[in-house]
Amino acid sequence: MSLEVIKAEGLLLIGDPHIAATPPGQRLSSYTADILDKLEACLKHAKDLNMVPLLLGDLFHWPRDNSNSLLVDLIALFGPYKPFVLIGNHDKYQARFTPDVSMAVLDASNVIRMMNEPGPAFVLETPEGKVLVGASPDGFPIPKEFGREEFEQENGELLKVVWVAHHNVAFPEYKKPHYAIKEIPGIDWVINGHIHRPRPTITAGSTTWANPGNISRLAFTKLALERKPQAAIWTPQCIDLEKWDIPHRDFYEVFPNQDFLPEIEDADAAESKFLQGLERLAWKRTHEGSGLKQFLEENIDPEEPESKLIWDLYTEVTDGNR
Repeated sequence: MSLEVIKAEGLLLIGDPHIAATPPGQRLSSYTADILDKLEACLKHAKDLNMVPLLLGDLFHWPRDNSNSLLVDLIALFGPYKPFVLIGNHDKYQARFTPDVSMAVLDASNVIRMMNEPGPAFVLETPEGKVLVGASPDGFPIPKEFGREEFEQENGELLKVVWVAHHNVAFPEYKKPHYAIKEIPGIDWVINGHIHRPRPTITAGSTTWANPGNISRLAFTKLALERKPQAAIWTPQCIDLEKWDIPHRDFYEVFPNQDFLPEIEDADAAESKFLQGLERLAWKRTHEGSGLKQFLEENIDPEEPESKLIWDLYTEVTDGNR
């Protein structure tokens, strides 16, 4: 198996940027520029530290129909660095990676090293020894084991095996687990994207599981107010990821200055089914509003105080466009 070999000190991990030309949720109009600035800061920091920059999925918030100007900006930004980019669920259209998604444009422009297939991705040659970096993009399972000895017979001894993933992993307080945290023979680290809220690192047997969280504040919540956007650094001898605070603007410079709505339990609002449903409707762009009507009828709770407001807004907008 012939893999690219890169000499570096370690990995700089960038979680789920969700970049978009149209601000998601309640983010203000500076959203695109803010995320571009964060990405640029991360790439420069990786270069300064001699680290390989690796995005943990969901580079894009919308998988396609992103503006040409945004794609041009990303091509200019990524060109000098060629970061590794894992494919997340938001990078695919209708759960498939197709040539018409925006990530395919970046790949064709040769400005990223796209990780859209499962398995070993590249070898990181560090001063301490060789590290194999493998990948499980969205839609591909995390391996139950890895044949390390077989790989070493062909490629030489490995100091560590690191696997990056974009999945629902059973970290503490996460409500949608699919993968249990357990020892994976042959893999030393699993580093996960997808889950926006940082989770504590957990070691199970010989495998350490980490979830550094995303770099973008998508939801107007108290949690987002309190949390600093961070990237994470992995080195061969680390016990836990080292967090790096990304330069960022004050919360109320990027969100409206207003009161918070009552929050329910662990309000990872950017991942809520309601907001995801609204985003899917935005992709469809139904002109007559019938898709939105069906969605609201199936999802809003008449007992909730905001339900009447949502329905009144829907009626006003659709009646005004007939």
